[in-house]
Amino acid sequence: MASTSTSLQFISVMADITNGYEMPHRLVNLDLELLRAFVAVVETASFTRAAALLGRTQPAVSLQIRRLEGQLRAPLIDRTGKSISLTLEGAALLPQARRLLRVNDEIVASLGEGDLEGEVRFGAPEDIATLHLPAILGGFARSHPRITLAVTADYTANLLDQLSRGLLDLALIKREPVGPELGVRVWREPLVWVAQDAAILETQPLPLIIAPAPDIYRKRALAALQQADIPFRAAFTSPSLAGQMAALRAGLGVGVLPLAMAPRELIVLGEPLPKLADSEIALVIARGATDGPAKLLAQEVLRTLERGATGP
Repeated sequence: MASTSTSLQFISVMADITNGYEMPHRLVNLDLELLRAFVAVVETASFTRAAALLGRTQPAVSLQIRRLEGQLRAPLIDRTGKSISLTLEGAALLPQARRLLRVNDEIVASLGEGDLEGEVRFGAPEDIATLHLPAILGGFARSHPRITLAVTADYTANLLDQLSRGLLDLALIKREPVGPELGVRVWREPLVWVAQDAAILETQPLPLIIAPAPDIYRKRALAALQQADIPFRAAFTSPSLAGQMAALRAGLGVGVLPLAMAPRELIVLGEPLPKLADSEIALVIARGATDGPAKLLAQEVLRTLERGATGP
């Protein structure tokens, strides 16, 4: 942790930068590319993933953070642990950095890149698309009216296949938190068991409302029930989220939903059902799609979804 004197010096420098009414003791012109690298490292919780998002190498991003720390004369990231953590100065800088980048991007969008044309092919699972995409795509369309959006809602496995075949530019996917590195982690989604009535737990074998394979929620549900030695049967299977919700509201069985999507008319179930591990949501960008319209949409996705993240 930085010393108290270093922290006070940093706070003084930040006050000089953000106070437009007084002449600063040391005028510092912050490099927005360095601020963008800093925010990317924090939001992805990794120098490597930040480098992939920014289209740079990991050493280059590390150097950018060092340069920013040199400009501000304060350490921003604590490098003593295995995970990314902010120093006192880094935590103070983060909201200011996001504000400066937001203003910069709004100016560029309105005066320069607002005229950028093209198409972005974007994919997401249906539940993520239903809950999160309206805010993301609405704001993006208003800022970039000449960019056409082609949106695909599908399972993660199918989205990854389309990315590999060049049919998508970027996609939000569900992945295992302990699995291989794949994309930029956006947030973790708590999963819960839901039903129309808790009395359904007395039914043997337990009737399940699930999506067909390879849906990750299906995988989580079956694995958890098998490990808990709870007998079950597939009472209703549908690839459509709307179909699953209709079956849940009709009381046909028990399903798995992200906690944020559990409607009030359904009950979140606890014991004897086993606790479900979180599902992790990540943004994957296709090779060759790190510039132009795709890059702008990736930035909008991260900027919007990061506000609701449960962890860095």
